[in-house]
Amino acid sequence: MSSDPTLVLRDIHAVAAPSWWPPAPGWWLVGVAVLTVLAGFLWRHWRRRRRHARIADIFDQAIAAAPSRPQAVAAMSELLRRAARLHDPQADRLQGDAWLVMLDRGLEPAVFNTPQGRLLLDAAFRPDVHADEVQALQRIARPRFILWMMQR
Repeated sequence: MSSDPTLVLRDIHAVAAPSWWPPAPGWWLVGVAVLTVLAGFLWRHWRRRRRHARIADIFDQAIAAAPSRPQAVAAMSELLRRAARLHDPQADRLQGDAWLVMLDRGLEPAVFNTPQGRLLLDAAFRPDVHADEVQALQRIARPRFILWMMQR
């Protein structure tokens, strides 16, 4: 083989690596999909929080609108019965301990089969109920009402 000085071989040069920007079209699609899913989760979370706040307001306004404490207890009982009817069509017909058992279903510990919860059975018929008792009942009835209403 003769070596020709005009034919100089040079090293192979690698092609320059593609730049990171702009990304390939597939990455744009992945980005759009991720943003869409994220926006969907945020929208759902926002709607759920807004619904939770509206349900809590319904409960609070009904209690605040009651002119007396026994009527406030009656309003709590009515709201709980309406919410319970969404889960069991026969729930609004339950009375006494059966109603308290229904309210306690799925709760640990059972909060309605306590002196505060038993107010639902007879406080609406008393001439007067102590304000602390009504507040204690409201603390256990409000979360139950919200939970049942959010599950529909």
